[in-house]
Amino acid sequence: MSAVEKRDLALKSRGLRGKLDVILGVATPSLDEAVWLCKQAAHADCRAVLLMPPFYFKEAECGGIRQWFLEVFDKSPIGVIVYNFPQRTGIDIDLGLLAELAAHPNCVGVKDSSGNEANLAAYRQAVPSGKLLFVGNETLLVKALHSGWSGTISGAANCLPSWLSQIVKQFFEGKLQSAEEKFKLCLPAIEALRSRPQPALNKVILAGWRVLPEPHVRLPLTPVRQADAESVARLLKETLGMD
Repeated sequence: MSAVEKRDLALKSRGLRGKLDVILGVATPSLDEAVWLCKQAAHADCRAVLLMPPFYFKEAECGGIRQWFLEVFDKSPIGVIVYNFPQRTGIDIDLGLLAELAAHPNCVGVKDSSGNEANLAAYRQAVPSGKLLFVGNETLLVKALHSGWSGTISGAANCLPSWLSQIVKQFFEGKLQSAEEKFKLCLPAIEALRSRPQPALNKVILAGWRVLPEPHVRLPLTPVRQADAESVARLLKETLGMD
């Protein structure tokens, strides 16, 4: 999505979100564009923005990346969630840098999609208490919750919103056995959804359920094979009764 489309999406969400908080994803190596999107998110009454490092500049020194984040923090009128996803950005936010960024008053939390289980304890130690911690790899959700994390910002939740929200809700209500049983039951579905390209697979599933009018994706993304989509849809129906 272009920056303008992201702005427009945030604005349109105001009439649809109800009591939900909206977090606008910001993925751009441009400092000026990142700050502009933060301002647009604030204007649209979003709760926060989700900010990747400047992914194009993989050769940038840690000091430059640190200063880039701090510039956005200082200029953003809205709270910022730092997003670590080295498989996509080529930049792994190490614990030293993470601790520095998390100490800034306008850094309200961190999302980690690395899939590195060792980060669960390490990130919790590096990020001050009271700030949000979201895991991106949903297969680690229950382990993350037990490690003191806040929940997940999830691609699979496009297809499993009730399941994943109930797992987190029940965990914090102290209903640990129920939360863990639900997680165990839906883990094969999570793994199946993660086994094919997202969001292409999610869109095919949702179009089949008539949640979306069509499953098309934009280039450079391409549609998933119909047989793969049907296999995952069949698993969701057999394991979770979803169709």
